[in-house]
Amino acid sequence: MEDITLRAIRILGEVDLIAAEDTRHTARLLAHHHINTPLISCHDYNERDRAAGLIEKIRQGASVALVSDAGTPSVSDPGYVLVRQAIASGISVIPIPGVSAAITALSVSGLPTDAFVFIGFLSKQKTKRNKQIESLKHEEKTVIIYESPQRVMAVIEEILEIAGDRQAAFAREMTKAYEEFIRGRLSEILENLKARAAIKGECVLIVAGCDKESSGVNPEMITQDIQARLRSGERVSEISKELAKQYGLSKKLIYEEALKLQNRNGAD
Repeated sequence: MEDITLRAIRILGEVDLIAAEDTRHTARLLAHHHINTPLISCHDYNERDRAAGLIEKIRQGASVALVSDAGTPSVSDPGYVLVRQAIASGISVIPIPGVSAAITALSVSGLPTDAFVFIGFLSKQKTKRNKQIESLKHEEKTVIIYESPQRVMAVIEEILEIAGDRQAAFAREMTKAYEEFIRGRLSEILENLKARAAIKGECVLIVAGCDKESSGVNPEMITQDIQARLRSGERVSEISKELAKQYGLSKKLIYEEALKLQNRNGAD
């Protein structure tokens, strides 16, 4: 309730109408700050229909504020359609700076903040999601991802498999009573989450970019390491898991190489 600027409180009290992602959620915020401005819903499922009516009200002289539940409107939140149509109609669109989950999480991640890539939500479809992760594998900037609590572990597993065991930070329920941050390698964060009965609240995952130095690990050294472990009787699955963590590389990549060497050794 306190993560709101003085300017935002003033504007919400001055406008004629507030378009909110969830009127019940916003009503509690307004009540806390003693604001009595009327509310109207504007969310993912009705924004296209609602936009025309809101723009017409503005044309007739009304002032409208747009609010999303927790964060910045139109940034992985409803608002893009309304803002775009308002701009196209010649209506002045004025941003009121406030909290943003991406920047809030990044600022305390402990990962490089000088350059970053904001992805928002990855695809819900695994095949498409894996292609998105594959395209980010060689990204050198810090990567910011939003995810639901139901899918976040699957996404971390997929990043581990495709991009390797990167340094990362996991943020949950930021600015709320049960705010939490977990920092470490992706495998460590995943282990922490798997030990829980449930994960609740919206999640932000910050992943370190591809390190040129670590991505330039001597292939001969990895091959020798795999060969030594194969000779000692370790299973390919164990080798891929351990070396992926050691070198910060994709488990899939190590697994394929280990399998190739195992087959070659068998042929010899």
